[in-house]
Amino acid sequence: MARICKITGKKPFVGGTISRSGKAKKEGGIGRHVTKVNKRTFAPNLQRVKIIDENGTVKYVRVAASAIKKGLITKAPKRNWKPEEA
Repeated sequence: MARICKITGKKPFVGGTISRSGKAKKEGGIGRHVTKVNKRTFAPNLQRVKIIDENGTVKYVRVAASAIKKGLITKAPKRNWKPEEA
């Protein structure tokens, strides 16, 4: 299953983490030095949400949390039925 948001199209991208050693000059050291650069992936914060799409059907999709916060989707209402009594 791909880690792609159905609404915004966000997907993982590659970046780097930088490891540094030393003490900062303003703290009395000789300065910070880069010792290593590691590759890593930044993944979007995807949530599995039940939404109502354009046709009015209810389905589960993987959506970024930012899209939910912005109100780009309409969540499906909760089911509130009770089982039939015999």
